[in-house]
Amino acid sequence: MKPLHPNGAHSQERKPPEILGKRSAAKSRFFEIEAVQLRFASGAEREFERIAAPNTAGTVIVVAVPAPGKVLLVREYAVGLERYQLGLPMGGVDPGESMLQAANRELREETGYAARNLRSIATLSLAPCIFAYQAHVVLATDLVPEQAVGDEPETPEVVTVPIGELEVMVARGELTEARSLAALFIAREEPRLRRNEIDTVRTRKRNAQPRLRWGFAFDR
Repeated sequence: MKPLHPNGAHSQERKPPEILGKRSAAKSRFFEIEAVQLRFASGAEREFERIAAPNTAGTVIVVAVPAPGKVLLVREYAVGLERYQLGLPMGGVDPGESMLQAANRELREETGYAARNLRSIATLSLAPCIFAYQAHVVLATDLVPEQAVGDEPETPEVVTVPIGELEVMVARGELTEARSLAALFIAREEPRLRRNEIDTVRTRKRNAQPRLRWGFAFDR
Protein backbone atom coordinates (compact mmCIF):
# COMPACT_ATOMS: atom_id res chain seq x y z
CA MET A 1 0.00 0.00 0.00
CA LYS A 2 1.27 3.46 -0.87
CA PRO A 3 2.22 5.70 2.07
CA LEU A 4 -0.29 8.35 3.07
CA HIS A 5 0.37 12.02 3.52
CA PRO A 6 -0.97 13.71 6.68
CA ASN A 7 -4.04 14.90 4.73
CA GLY A 8 -4.91 11.29 3.82
CA ALA A 9 -3.90 11.53 0.16
CA HIS A 10 -1.63 8.99 -1.49
CA SER A 11 1.92 10.04 -2.34
CA GLN A 12 0.94 10.61 -5.98
CA GLU A 13 -1.58 13.37 -5.36
CA ARG A 14 -4.45 14.16 -7.68
CA LYS A 15 -4.98 17.70 -8.84
CA PRO A 16 -8.10 19.12 -7.17
CA PRO A 17 -10.93 20.10 -9.53
CA GLU A 18 -11.18 23.71 -10.68
CA ILE A 19 -13.93 25.71 -8.99
CA LEU A 20 -15.87 27.44 -11.78
CA GLY A 21 -18.34 29.21 -9.56
CA LYS A 22 -20.38 29.21 -6.36
CA ARG A 23 -23.92 30.32 -5.62
CA SER A 24 -26.21 30.29 -2.61
CA ALA A 25 -29.02 27.77 -3.16
CA ALA A 26 -30.78 28.23 0.19
CA LYS A 27 -30.14 29.76 3.57
CA SER A 28 -31.50 29.38 7.10
CA ARG A 29 -30.65 30.92 10.46
CA PHE A 30 -27.79 28.48 10.99
CA PHE A 31 -26.88 26.95 7.61
CA GLU A 32 -26.36 27.88 4.00
CA ILE A 33 -26.66 25.42 1.11
CA GLU A 34 -24.05 26.35 -1.44
CA ALA A 35 -23.95 25.08 -5.02
CA VAL A 36 -20.40 24.67 -6.33
CA GLN A 37 -19.60 24.22 -10.03
CA LEU A 38 -16.49 22.08 -10.61
CA ARG A 39 -14.36 21.00 -13.55
CA PHE A 40 -12.31 17.84 -12.95
CA ALA A 41 -8.97 17.00 -14.54
CA SER A 42 -10.84 14.53 -16.77
CA GLY A 43 -12.76 17.44 -18.28
CA ALA A 44 -16.04 16.44 -16.63
CA GLU A 45 -18.06 19.28 -15.10
CA ARG A 46 -20.43 18.77 -12.20
CA GLU A 47 -22.40 20.84 -9.71
CA PHE A 48 -22.23 19.73 -6.09
CA GLU A 49 -24.15 21.08 -3.13
CA ARG A 50 -22.64 21.48 0.31
CA ILE A 51 -23.79 22.82 3.67
CA ALA A 52 -21.60 25.67 4.83
CA ALA A 53 -22.13 26.73 8.44
CA PRO A 54 -21.79 30.50 8.94
CA ASN A 55 -19.55 29.84 11.96
CA THR A 56 -16.30 29.45 10.02
CA ALA A 57 -14.29 28.98 13.22
CA GLY A 58 -15.79 25.51 13.61
CA THR A 59 -17.00 23.51 16.58
CA VAL A 60 -15.36 22.22 19.76
CA ILE A 61 -15.92 18.78 21.29
CA VAL A 62 -14.79 18.58 24.91
CA VAL A 63 -13.45 15.40 26.53
CA ALA A 64 -13.63 16.44 30.17
CA VAL A 65 -11.84 14.26 32.74
CA PRO A 66 -13.21 14.82 36.28
CA ALA A 67 -11.06 12.01 37.72
CA PRO A 68 -8.50 9.58 36.28
CA GLY A 69 -10.16 7.20 33.85
CA LYS A 70 -13.53 8.98 33.80
CA VAL A 71 -15.24 11.36 31.37
CA LEU A 72 -18.27 13.64 31.49
CA LEU A 73 -21.16 13.04 29.10
CA VAL A 74 -24.32 15.13 28.78
CA ARG A 75 -27.81 13.98 27.86
CA GLU A 76 -29.66 16.52 25.72
CA TYR A 77 -32.64 16.53 23.40
CA ALA A 78 -31.63 15.85 19.77
CA VAL A 79 -34.33 17.24 17.51
CA GLY A 80 -32.95 15.35 14.48
CA LEU A 81 -33.81 11.99 16.09
CA GLU A 82 -36.59 13.39 18.32
CA ARG A 83 -35.14 11.83 21.46
CA TYR A 84 -32.61 12.45 24.23
CA GLN A 85 -29.03 11.48 23.36
CA LEU A 86 -25.82 11.06 25.32
CA GLY A 87 -22.73 12.77 23.99
CA LEU A 88 -19.76 14.93 24.87
CA PRO A 89 -20.18 18.65 25.60
CA MET A 90 -19.83 20.51 22.30
CA GLY A 91 -20.74 23.72 20.54
CA GLY A 92 -19.66 26.42 18.12
CA VAL A 93 -16.75 28.80 18.47
CA ASP A 94 -18.17 32.31 18.84
CA PRO A 95 -16.65 35.31 17.03
CA GLY A 96 -13.63 36.60 18.93
CA GLU A 97 -13.16 33.34 20.86
CA SER A 98 -10.23 31.01 20.60
CA MET A 99 -10.84 27.28 20.32
CA LEU A 100 -9.82 26.69 23.93
CA GLN A 101 -11.92 29.57 25.23
CA ALA A 102 -14.94 28.13 23.43
CA ALA A 103 -14.26 24.69 24.89
CA ASN A 104 -14.15 26.04 28.45
CA ARG A 105 -17.30 28.10 27.90
CA GLU A 106 -19.24 25.11 26.57
CA LEU A 107 -17.95 23.01 29.45
CA ARG A 108 -19.15 25.56 32.02
CA GLU A 109 -22.53 25.98 30.34
CA GLU A 110 -23.29 22.28 29.86
CA THR A 111 -21.66 20.59 32.87
CA GLY A 112 -21.10 23.25 35.55
CA TYR A 113 -17.33 22.68 35.50
CA ALA A 114 -14.40 24.67 34.18
CA ALA A 115 -10.99 23.26 33.28
CA ARG A 116 -7.65 24.61 34.46
CA ASN A 117 -5.90 22.70 31.67
CA LEU A 118 -7.12 22.52 28.08
CA ARG A 119 -5.34 20.97 25.12
CA SER A 120 -6.36 20.40 21.51
CA ILE A 121 -5.75 16.76 20.56
CA ALA A 122 -7.38 16.32 17.12
CA THR A 123 -9.50 17.86 14.37
CA LEU A 124 -12.37 15.88 12.85
CA SER A 125 -14.46 16.25 9.70
CA LEU A 126 -18.08 15.15 9.39
CA ALA A 127 -19.43 13.95 6.03
CA PRO A 128 -16.90 16.17 4.18
CA CYS A 129 -18.60 15.55 0.82
CA ILE A 130 -21.50 17.72 1.93
CA PHE A 131 -20.42 19.57 5.10
CA ALA A 132 -17.85 22.37 5.27
CA TYR A 133 -17.44 21.38 8.90
CA GLN A 134 -14.54 20.81 11.24
CA ALA A 135 -14.70 19.86 14.91
CA HIS A 136 -11.77 20.39 17.25
CA VAL A 137 -11.38 17.80 20.00
CA VAL A 138 -10.20 19.38 23.26
CA LEU A 139 -9.02 17.47 26.31
CA ALA A 140 -10.05 19.20 29.54
CA THR A 141 -8.44 18.25 32.87
CA ASP A 142 -8.12 19.64 36.40
CA LEU A 143 -11.83 20.49 36.61
CA VAL A 144 -13.32 22.88 39.16
CA PRO A 145 -17.01 23.71 39.75
CA GLU A 146 -17.99 26.80 37.75
CA GLN A 147 -21.41 27.23 36.18
CA ALA A 148 -22.16 29.58 33.30
CA VAL A 149 -25.52 30.39 31.72
CA GLY A 150 -25.80 29.25 28.10
CA ASP A 151 -28.54 29.09 25.50
CA GLU A 152 -29.78 25.60 26.41
CA PRO A 153 -33.59 25.49 26.81
CA GLU A 154 -33.21 23.09 29.74
CA THR A 155 -30.37 22.00 31.99
CA PRO A 156 -28.50 19.02 30.46
CA GLU A 157 -28.16 15.86 32.52
CA VAL A 158 -24.49 15.30 33.34
CA VAL A 159 -23.28 11.68 33.52
CA THR A 160 -19.83 10.55 34.71
CA VAL A 161 -18.70 7.42 32.85
CA PRO A 162 -15.58 5.22 33.27
CA ILE A 163 -13.72 5.20 29.95
CA GLY A 164 -13.44 1.40 30.15
CA GLU A 165 -17.25 1.06 30.11
CA LEU A 166 -17.76 2.90 26.81
CA GLU A 167 -17.69 -0.28 24.73
CA VAL A 168 -20.52 -1.71 26.84
CA MET A 169 -22.55 1.47 26.32
CA VAL A 170 -22.04 1.19 22.57
CA ALA A 171 -23.12 -2.46 22.57
CA ARG A 172 -26.29 -1.52 24.48
CA GLY A 173 -27.06 1.39 22.15
CA GLU A 174 -26.67 3.90 24.99
CA LEU A 175 -23.99 5.95 23.19
CA THR A 176 -24.36 6.36 19.41
CA GLU A 177 -23.26 9.95 18.66
CA ALA A 178 -20.48 9.50 16.10
CA ARG A 179 -18.48 12.65 16.87
CA SER A 180 -18.39 11.78 20.55
CA LEU A 181 -17.29 8.21 19.81
CA ALA A 182 -14.50 9.40 17.53
CA ALA A 183 -13.29 11.93 20.10
CA LEU A 184 -13.34 9.33 22.89
CA PHE A 185 -11.46 6.84 20.69
CA ILE A 186 -8.69 9.42 20.28
CA ALA A 187 -8.70 10.61 23.88
CA ARG A 188 -8.56 7.16 25.46
CA GLU A 189 -4.86 6.99 24.56
CA GLU A 190 -4.22 9.85 26.96
CA PRO A 191 -2.43 8.71 30.18
CA ARG A 192 -5.14 9.98 32.54
CA LEU A 193 -7.74 7.86 30.74
CA ARG A 194 -5.69 4.84 29.66
CA ARG A 195 -4.55 3.95 33.17
CA ASN A 196 -8.10 3.40 34.41
CA GLU A 197 -9.11 1.49 31.28
CA ILE A 198 -6.32 -1.03 31.88
CA ASP A 199 -7.65 -1.60 35.41
CA THR A 200 -11.21 -1.99 34.05
CA VAL A 201 -10.17 -4.57 31.46
CA ARG A 202 -8.20 -6.56 34.06
CA THR A 203 -11.26 -6.62 36.32
CA ARG A 204 -13.38 -7.95 33.46
CA LYS A 205 -10.89 -10.73 32.80
CA ARG A 206 -11.01 -11.78 36.42
CA ASN A 207 -14.82 -11.90 36.23
CA ALA A 208 -14.56 -13.95 33.01
CA GLN A 209 -17.66 -12.38 31.48
CA PRO A 210 -17.51 -12.08 27.66
CA ARG A 211 -18.15 -8.55 26.48
CA LEU A 212 -18.23 -6.93 23.07
CA ARG A 213 -14.93 -5.16 22.44
CA TRP A 214 -14.33 -2.25 20.13
CA GLY A 215 -11.93 -2.84 17.28
CA PHE A 216 -9.50 -0.35 18.83
CA ALA A 217 -9.50 -1.80 22.35
CA PHE A 218 -6.11 -2.66 23.75
CA ASP A 219 -4.77 -6.23 23.68
CA ARG A 220 -3.98 -7.46 27.12
